[in-house]
Amino acid sequence: MNARKPLALAAGILAVAVSLNAGIGSAYAQSSDAAPATSAAPSAKSTKAANRQLAKDVRKSLTKVKGLSVSNISVRANGGAVTLAGTVPDAAQIDKATEAAKGTAGVTSVRNALTIREIGQ
Repeated sequence: MNARKPLALAAGILAVAVSLNAGIGSAYAQSSDAAPATSAAPSAKSTKAANRQLAKDVRKSLTKVKGLSVSNISVRANGGAVTLAGTVPDAAQIDKATEAAKGTAGVTSVRNALTIREIGQ
């Protein structure tokens, strides 16, 4: 029976050594400063909200332009791309609207679909 005690002790020491070695090996498998596995893609809801806010900001910029009739201009935004549609009384207002939209923060491009329609027609 006395022969079994040293053998059990050696087996216990060996088990502890193996588990410590395994712990050290797995500690190097992960880095504490690793980037999270999930990406933070914007949700559809937040994208729509951002587009609505950009369109609102462009409309506000248009209303600040002297001599620009904004009553028949609609604004749509999609990821920084803005589309102006509707009618204005003269060609000069088309250029004014385009420049005002381009000058709005967050706008990356402007598509102008405005047409000329004289007042009263």
